[in-house]
Amino acid sequence: MSRLSNVPLSLLLLIVTLIVSVITVVYVTLAELERRKTIDRLAERRSAADLVDALLGDDRPSMGARLAAWISERIPRILAKDDGSVALQERLVLAGFDEAGAQALYNAARVASLIAFPILGWLLAPAGSNGLLFVALLIGAAVGLVAPRAALDRLIASRQERIRRGVPDALDLLVVCVEAGVSLDAAILRVSKDLAGLHGDLCFELAQVVRRIGAGIPRDRALQQLPVRTGVEELRTLVASMIQSERLGSSISRVLRINAETLRLRRRQVAEKKAAEASLKMMIPIALFQLPALLIVVVGPAVVQLIRQIESTL
Repeated sequence: MSRLSNVPLSLLLLIVTLIVSVITVVYVTLAELERRKTIDRLAERRSAADLVDALLGDDRPSMGARLAAWISERIPRILAKDDGSVALQERLVLAGFDEAGAQALYNAARVASLIAFPILGWLLAPAGSNGLLFVALLIGAAVGLVAPRAALDRLIASRQERIRRGVPDALDLLVVCVEAGVSLDAAILRVSKDLAGLHGDLCFELAQVVRRIGAGIPRDRALQQLPVRTGVEELRTLVASMIQSERLGSSISRVLRINAETLRLRRRQVAEKKAAEASLKMMIPIALFQLPALLIVVVGPAVVQLIRQIESTL
């Protein structure tokens, strides 16, 4: 019997419900405060440059920044290092966390994971068995060590997929703006504003490019940061084509249109590949779950009737 068996089920459900309710209320409150703060910042500015600055920056430290500063002063120094081949700060940027306190919050999550999962293993371990308790603690420690990195990898892959889906739409709008006589910088700014509701991650990175160009960084260097911050190979190819077109003086709209068509063709091919693999992947669940149930429904009555006939003859 585990230690949780001594706790009443109603009390356990009440505790879980209270924890989930508190987390939900805190999350909704913080999201609403952030939304109102963004609306207030946008209402104070009217020009395009001020709009980009309002969307990307705020002089006042946020609650997350203050919490990160408090955590960074108290977290162990050994946990501030990342053992991966890519720097921790770069991985956090790939996941969309490029704030100053993102690394401190991630390290705090690692510490909490290393504490929470062994405690959970201790609670779930059977009482009176030291061997199983040691195994549960070992598994909890291993999960607590791997879980934050696995969650970060999942966030990176999800963000890259969202950006990859939004690139063709952004290129189409860029082509329309450039062919209408708008400069490339203004076209990128326009795309970052108009598609913010559909492809927020991509529009945020495009706005970062405009902000760097406005700060005096050359356009090619600002564009080269786009694939570095996202890790999307399609953007790397697109940026290389745009820089080469600008250096050679060729039509940028033609380059954008060709890249948009190429990306759409590649996305269609990926979808067709996944559709072709679906039938093969469905064979195992069908063989394990659907076929036995179908055999029971079809052959079951005949088997029962055969058994009855055999019993009657005997």
